[in-house]
Parts: sequence; structure tokens; C-alpha cells
Amino acid sequence: MSSLPNSLTISRIALVPLFVAAFFLPGDPGRWIVFVLFCLAGLTDAVDGMIARKLKAESSLGRMLDPIADKLIVSAALLMLTADRTLQGIHLVPALVILCREILVSGLREFLAGADVSLPVTRVAKMKTVVQMVAIAALIATTASERMLPGVTGVALFGLWFAAALTMYTGYAYLRAGLVHARRLPLTRPKPAGAQTRPEQRPA
Repeated sequence: MSSLPNSLTISRIALVPLFVAAFFLPGDPGRWIVFVLFCLAGLTDAVDGMIARKLKAESSLGRMLDPIADKLIVSAALLMLTADRTLQGIHLVPALVILCREILVSGLREFLAGADVSLPVTRVAKMKTVVQMVAIAALIATTASERMLPGVTGVALFGLWFAAALTMYTGYAYLRAGLVHARRLPLTRPKPAGAQTRPEQRPA
């Protein structure tokens, strides 16, 4: 049962190089192709999670690949929007905040996974993801849609700033929770290869 949601997650990862390549297509048609691919990635993200929960088909592979796929598509989108100057100047700040938060949470999850501690996804984090995806999708289509909907660029940029604010809030919450668990974990250092344990010496 877990093969279907995992296949959707893997397909989302496979979309990343196509998504990046589509940015180099000229004119408005190229931007619409990028927009469709990004929306398709977002749709598979929602569908694979829903299927996994409904069919009780959650797996360790899916839990590992799903956040990787999300971070790849979001990071690629922000970098490409920066490269083509859709994002520039002060508006690079929210993109940087989002990318730094993704690195922070990934590091926390990797550290705590060794202690069988998981960081639960909060409602604010889910709202952040929705706002972030909608804002990025709007920015992708902005050069093509601005003629049809004047002002869409400003709305999209505001959405990205709002997503960055939510990102900072959730990032701080995850960091605080991670530090609490980190203080409780015993510090264990691996023994060098070939080292022999000596009997404990007691003071005379």
C-alpha cells in the first residue's frame, strides 16, 4: 500500500530538473509551464500525504523522502526566481529566511532522529506551507499574469513576506523544542577503533 504515496513523492523529486529547465524557456508560455509544474508538485504533496493517512500506508521511506521533495522544489523555485530577478533587492530577505529555516529544521530532525525524537508538524507550520506555496506559484506566473491581473506581483510579494514571518515563528518553535530534547540527551562519544576498556580505578 505504501508504494503509491512513495511513487508520488519520488515523481515530485523527478519533477525538479524539469521544473528548473522550464525556467529557461522563453516568453510567457515558458512561465506558464513552470507554473503548471510547480502546482503539480504541490498537488502531489497534498495527495500522497492524504493517501498515506487514509490507507494507513505511511512508511519510513515516505517520511524520509517527503520533506526532501518539499525542500528541493521550494529551494529550486526560490533560487530560479532570484536568478531571473523576479526576486531582487529587499525581497531577497524572505527567500533567504525560508531557505535558512529549511536547513535549520533539517539539521534538527537529523540530530533528534538518532534519539527517536520527532518534531511534530504544527498547524502554523501547515499554514506556512500553504501560504509559501501559493506565494511562490504566484511569483512564478507574475510576468505572464501581471497583464491580466495588475497588482498580482505586489500581492505575491506580500504573501512571501508573510510566509517568511510564519517561517521565523515556526523555526524558533522547532529550535526551542529541539534544544529542550538536546539538553536531555546524554552525550555519547564513539570509542576509537581498537581501543580497550580499562577497569575503573577507585581512589585508595
